[in-house]
Amino acid sequence: MNETIDPNAARKAWLGLLARCRAADLDALWTGAALAPEHSVLRTPEVGSVMVRGRAGAVGSAFNLGEMTVTRASVRLASGEDGHGYVQGRDKVKATRAALIDALMQTGQADEVRAAVLTPLQDRMDKARATRSAKAAATKVDFFTMVRGED
Repeated sequence: MNETIDPNAARKAWLGLLARCRAADLDALWTGAALAPEHSVLRTPEVGSVMVRGRAGAVGSAFNLGEMTVTRASVRLASGEDGHGYVQGRDKVKATRAALIDALMQTGQADEVRAAVLTPLQDRMDKARATRSAKAAATKVDFFTMVRGED
């Protein structure tokens, strides 16, 4: 998305990445980066649910698909930046780490955090997507009609 159209596009991208990533991957990268920023908790991790909406064929009228469990957390760094994390499921640690990364990405440490956590997470997700796509492509069946020659 073009940042001139949406000034929050970069933040949306890293929050979406943190929400979709595997907790084990985030744990490993967070531990490896040795990030331990001084912070206070604005909102302790809370588990709740949100209504998921869908569209038939991605173009039809919106309908309520069902509820999904989410966990949210908010933190404030000692330097004053607020970070928020929303993740699917009941993982309070992942939600807190997502909030810390969101806050750190608004500081001078953004390049360090991007290199140590976000870029490797994106690479892992891209690799997993490519693997799934390759497996799906291997089972693809192409149907075709042969011309009978009577015409």
